[in-house]
Amino acid sequence: MIKRHAGWSAPMLFTRFEHAPLRHRILRHLKRWGIVYLLAALALRWFDANFRLGLNVTDSLPAHLFLIHRGEQPGRGDFAAFDWPGGGPYPAGVTFVKQIAGVPGDTVSRIDAEFFVNGRSMGIAKPFSRQGIPLEAGPTGLLPPDRYYLRAPHPDSLDSRYRLTGWVSQSQIIGRAHVLF
Repeated sequence: MIKRHAGWSAPMLFTRFEHAPLRHRILRHLKRWGIVYLLAALALRWFDANFRLGLNVTDSLPAHLFLIHRGEQPGRGDFAAFDWPGGGPYPAGVTFVKQIAGVPGDTVSRIDAEFFVNGRSMGIAKPFSRQGIPLEAGPTGLLPPDRYYLRAPHPDSLDSRYRLTGWVSQSQIIGRAHVLF
């Protein structure tokens, strides 16, 4: 036996909502939640204008998720996000994250296949990628005012040891990348 509440029944409840015009329900909902939606939209717009998430899908860095602060200038030792110019296995516009090892005015040198920035070892440039693609060694010399030497600790990282990446220009840098995990 079904016990009924005094004053309403399930069919009456559904009938009452079916008769309320959709427009009236939407307006009532927006009156209640509109400011929350507006604030959420403004927060997302602000976040998108100032930040971006970067995902590292390779073994080149110890971290995999980065919060990229657009326009924040990274310094030596910081992680920097930059736009890949294209070439090799990656299309133009892919976001790369590497660590800044050399800044304008630093000296990049090479002895055999080993690269150095101001005498500090940056790793050995390999003649071939893991896929067997020939790789050319990157540039050496004094870093110009708008160029950076970027590296990653992994021996197979596609960084400034290779001509394909080379020295990264200031115009390619999106901003400083902060490790999330």
